Amino acid sequence: MNKDDFRRERLYQSTIAIAKTMLKKCLISESEFCKIDTILLEKYRPLLGSLKVGIQQKNLDFTPLLSD
Repeated sequence: MNKDDFRRERLYQSTIAIAKTMLKKCLISESEFCKIDTILLEKYRPLLGSLKVGIQQKNLDFTPLLSD
């Protein structure tokens, strides 16, 4: 992973953490969270984050997201 990859991963992870907190506090719905995640994935193109979230979205299991 080069510096740019790391920077994009860091930005994605920190931003999605905010969205996870909003989801936990019921400030946004799961549908809105998915939209936010899609936008962030397109914007930052993270290497690791896209793998983790892609698996969770495929299974439609948001439990791991809420446990962080």
